[in-house]
Amino acid sequence: MIIKKFQAKTESDAVAEAKKELGTGIVIMNVRSIKKKGLLGFLRPQMTEVTVALEEESERIRLAAKNGSIPESKQPKTPPPRTVRPLVPQIIPEDTPAPNNAIIYEPPPGTSRTTKKSTVLEDKIDSLQILLEQQLAKPEEEKSENGDKEEMTELLIFLRLLYNKMIDNEIYEVYANQIIDEVDKNNKPNIPLDHALSNIYQRMILKFGKPATITCAENEPKVIFFVGPTGVGKTTTIAKIASRFRVDEQKKVALLTTDTYRIAAAEQLKTYANILEVPFRVIYAKEEMTQAIGEFRDYDLIIVDTAGHSHQNKSQKKSIAEFVEAVAQVVPTEVYLVVSATTKYRDLKSIADSYKNMADFKLIFTKLDETATLGNVLNLKLYTGASLSYMTYGQNVPDDIEVFNPQKTVKMLLGGKI
Repeated sequence: MIIKKFQAKTESDAVAEAKKELGTGIVIMNVRSIKKKGLLGFLRPQMTEVTVALEEESERIRLAAKNGSIPESKQPKTPPPRTVRPLVPQIIPEDTPAPNNAIIYEPPPGTSRTTKKSTVLEDKIDSLQILLEQQLAKPEEEKSENGDKEEMTELLIFLRLLYNKMIDNEIYEVYANQIIDEVDKNNKPNIPLDHALSNIYQRMILKFGKPATITCAENEPKVIFFVGPTGVGKTTTIAKIASRFRVDEQKKVALLTTDTYRIAAAEQLKTYANILEVPFRVIYAKEEMTQAIGEFRDYDLIIVDTAGHSHQNKSQKKSIAEFVEAVAQVVPTEVYLVVSATTKYRDLKSIADSYKNMADFKLIFTKLDETATLGNVLNLKLYTGASLSYMTYGQNVPDDIEVFNPQKTVKMLLGGKI
């Protein structure tokens, strides 16, 4: 991949210069305003710098075509340029609508707990009202499995409705039954439905617990390992988190990778490191890892990408475990297991089991934009007991990532509106 920066008075002028030199197949990686240096810099006009990337294969084809070695009829059509959102802080109005099918996880707003609770409950009661009325319009008696008639109170109908919503959202049946049973046992027969809803809502939030996010240590670097199977988006997630700390919080960040199996993965992370202007290293052995930690002793975060592999590959898991163990003896270390929200629960359990003996990990779910159900988020949380951390819902860097929000997740699981 070719990475190059172009400067001009405006973004469009800089992009035009880039296309003139590299062709139309460029990818815009970053856009930023720059000021001229020197004593008289403030008198000079502000410039715009655009960082673009071009796949080397595309570059070879373009040069070959330019030299006439490839006939025009044989030349592949240049795809339309992709635009990657710039790695700079952006101010987004509060009333900006969310993208279609995107699940946005926002930090809880600065309102009181009582106000937040009332608003959420009103939203959910409103969204469930039609379904509840439909259920209440049915005969007051229904036949149970053993053929006997069972009186259906409003509360029982309501709990069954919530149970069905949880099953529709692919919450594991055992966990859904446990939640409903806990609420049913503690509710009085004539309890108002909004009180029952509040009860179940709060219980589910407590089951999720507070999100555990990445924080920096005080007087030494903290090393963050990202582990998980192939294809879940570890490298992109690392880029999003690294850019937040580097750009938004002005922290010193270094990127390492132990993934020596896939050259493309290392090149991708190197590209992001170049854009963020942070150091990058490929680590082949434990000794090199220890050396890198010493080299970046004055940094805030050292983020390590690991090889994505089948969770049944014991040799690669052992290698990652050795890296983690070696670093944990020197500086504070955390491990984040990255999994896709589209993965089946049975496979998620197998993945989690394969990493549980390596270290205490926290969970990051990716690809929320590719699924309509979030039941596996609760399923894996209850199965592992691990803290939930971040959720991602797209490929845009540094956007499309949020801290896990238990309130919004529970709202969705119970059939509420986003």
